[in-house]
Amino acid sequence: MNEISRKRREWVKTAAIIFLTVMLVLTFFSNTIMNYSLPEVAAQYVQSGTITAKIRGNGVVESSDPYNVMVKQTRKVMSVAVKSGDVVQQGDVLVYLEDTESEELKAALEALETAQETYDLALLTADMNASMVQNAHKDVATSTYRQQITNAQNEVKAAEKEYKEWLTTYNTISNELTMTQADAKNLAEEIEEFNEAQEDLNEANRILTAAKNKVSELEAQIDYYNNVVSGGDMVALEQELIVAKQEVLDATKLVNNASEDFQAASDELAEEKAEGDNSNAVGQISESKAEIEIGMNLAKEKLTEKEEALLELTENINKTLNLESLYKDIADAQELVDEETEKSTDSVVKADIAGTITQINAVAGKEISAAEAVAIIQPEGKGYTMSFTVTNEQAKRLAVGDKAELINSWYYDEMDVTLASIKPDPSNPGKQKLLTFDVTGGVTAGQTLNVSVGQKSANYDLIVPNSAIREDNNGKFVLTVESKSSPLGNRYIATRVDVEVIAGDDTQSAISGALYGYEFVITTSTKPVEAGQQVRLAEN
Repeated sequence: MNEISRKRREWVKTAAIIFLTVMLVLTFFSNTIMNYSLPEVAAQYVQSGTITAKIRGNGVVESSDPYNVMVKQTRKVMSVAVKSGDVVQQGDVLVYLEDTESEELKAALEALETAQETYDLALLTADMNASMVQNAHKDVATSTYRQQITNAQNEVKAAEKEYKEWLTTYNTISNELTMTQADAKNLAEEIEEFNEAQEDLNEANRILTAAKNKVSELEAQIDYYNNVVSGGDMVALEQELIVAKQEVLDATKLVNNASEDFQAASDELAEEKAEGDNSNAVGQISESKAEIEIGMNLAKEKLTEKEEALLELTENINKTLNLESLYKDIADAQELVDEETEKSTDSVVKADIAGTITQINAVAGKEISAAEAVAIIQPEGKGYTMSFTVTNEQAKRLAVGDKAELINSWYYDEMDVTLASIKPDPSNPGKQKLLTFDVTGGVTAGQTLNVSVGQKSANYDLIVPNSAIREDNNGKFVLTVESKSSPLGNRYIATRVDVEVIAGDDTQSAISGALYGYEFVITTSTKPVEAGQQVRLAEN
């Protein structure tokens, strides 16, 4: 039992020793452990010194006004008489050409042949007379053809007007004839109606006379039987007499009605006769209409002839103009052939001006086209230029007219380099500027120059690396490292100090602010750092 109790006490003692040892280790190394979780920063003391706010760059020298020597047509080069850097005078031979037809002359000859074939084909198929062909060769003014068409159009208008006048006259007499014929027809109808009425009246009078005669006969017969002899059927005779008298009354009414109809027909016939007998007028008007119709048809034929003549004239003029254009194409093609033939007689390419050869593109045995320069000459007395790009911030420190200094000037002949323009860089206009310099002195095209340009050197009390300058919405600032003591050692805190940049170059800046000149400023960090945050210093 005592042995078990003793072993338990030893175990507790051992555990306590281990715990205290661990706590002691953690206490001594807690600062080191915490440091590994903090941003590691590199820092540098603020210092005084000199800043040369210059911008450095290099560029290739180019001619400011290069002269391109061109060949007149594509030719094969036989030999080259100059090389880059040679000084030439006006009229010096630069290149010798082979005496062969150029591609331009061959093309011109082909174009001439095509133009001639097109003209010949048009001449064969256009159905043109000799006068039209002659006009095409004379290059008659377009105004002449335009006047001819205008004259023909006027003739058509005159013929059309004449035809319309005949047509109006024809329509008028046709209407008159129709009306006259109608009047003649009415008269004939009235005569016929009068004759019918007269016949009806005569028939009514005959019927009335017959009825009256029958009454007279019956009355005489009755009177005979009453006065001379007795006998006969008197009742029947009297009854027959009554019927006969009624017939007389009816016949009288019929005569009266026929008389009224006869009188009406007589009156209407009299009116028609009063208006005249149109039988002769119808014939006269018909003859006039026939004559007018002949004139109208002749006018229509004339109008058709004028319209056909205008159409034919227009077609002939179009044919003539087309042939004239094709004939002119032949002349133009021949002129081009003559020009290219004349150019082909030149077997050398000469310098048009005096100067220095900066580039030669001709190579013996190869063709050179009229679209490319045989050589480029820097004219005598003309300057050179060079250019390179800088950031917009760097460009703000420069002004047109600034003099640039040659880096390693001992290597170059005496030169003068002056900033001529500051423009947006075409390849990155939002962020970069293109600096162009005028270069004079002992320089040649194609030479590379290294220069620096900007303000002169000056001394400043507070200078920090450019990487130490930070900026936010409140302006530019630096973060200094302040040391604070603690039981476990020094702690380093990032502190913000607002500053103003008063000068700078590509690596460092002169600043002003609440600094004394011995502060430690943060230049880089492994993590983002904010003011008031604890950091750890990088080991040098």
